[in-house]
Amino acid sequence: MFQFILDVLIRSADITLVAVGLSAVYALVKFPNVAHVQYATLGAFLTLAGQKLGLPFTVAMLVSCLITGIFAVVLNSLIFTRLLRAGPAIAMIGSLAVSMVIVACILGFAGSRPLRYAFDITPPVIIGGARVAHAQLYSIAAGLTVLIGFALVLYRTSVGRSMRALSANRSLAAATGIDAATITNLIAFTSGAFASVGGTMLAMTGDVHVNLGTDLLLPVFAAAIIGGLGNPLGAAAGAFLIAIAETAVTNINFGWAVGQPLAFLPVTYIGAASFLFLLVALLFRPYGLFDREVRRV
Repeated sequence: MFQFILDVLIRSADITLVAVGLSAVYALVKFPNVAHVQYATLGAFLTLAGQKLGLPFTVAMLVSCLITGIFAVVLNSLIFTRLLRAGPAIAMIGSLAVSMVIVACILGFAGSRPLRYAFDITPPVIIGGARVAHAQLYSIAAGLTVLIGFALVLYRTSVGRSMRALSANRSLAAATGIDAATITNLIAFTSGAFASVGGTMLAMTGDVHVNLGTDLLLPVFAAAIIGGLGNPLGAAAGAFLIAIAETAVTNINFGWAVGQPLAFLPVTYIGAASFLFLLVALLFRPYGLFDREVRRV
């Protein structure tokens, strides 16, 4: 049971780091940025590049966050802001095109072969009889740190108040003197940095590969929608629920149903579990489980 809880926390941390940023940006620009998940891929590869250049892993990750955040701001300012003038649907289609371009560029520079970070081999940590790798513990710690830090900024600082005001009523917020462009770019930078951390943490427990962001697309959007698009902390709760659904699929023994001692569903059913959960949630809560702010917007 404790192993199941750890697996849920690990998967939840991976999704949360990307979903919170996606939902935060949506709260301001009001379109689902499909390219956002590729920031995670870019961040993972940039961290790997920094490590190969001789930087300590932590420094390489921080540099990756900085570059990915700036990249997110540049895309938002030069591309997405212009596409939004034609409407959110056009902006979403444009973000899909940007996503494909990012993947193509990474393929051109890094190739399609999975890569790994250079770490010393260490034995797993035993917690309550459950085995967990050091990288997985770092992933959980990173997810919790980012979530707590973002919540404090959102509800305890002037930047957070400005963001919530812009999300609720952009015109009224602008009339009070809030610089919408600056706040939007700041959130875009933050979301890109979060995604970079998420991609790096996910790659620590697996491989650095070009499909890393694409694999995150479905669970991240499912988490953001379940939490209520535009509600960053709701996205974190949605990520936790999606993590429970995905982990349960590969951990529940269905042997009793087929007359076998052991019978587990294949890993390929993970995506189906996420969207089955999403479908059921939306049937009863069309605006997401935490839709209060979204309805008001």
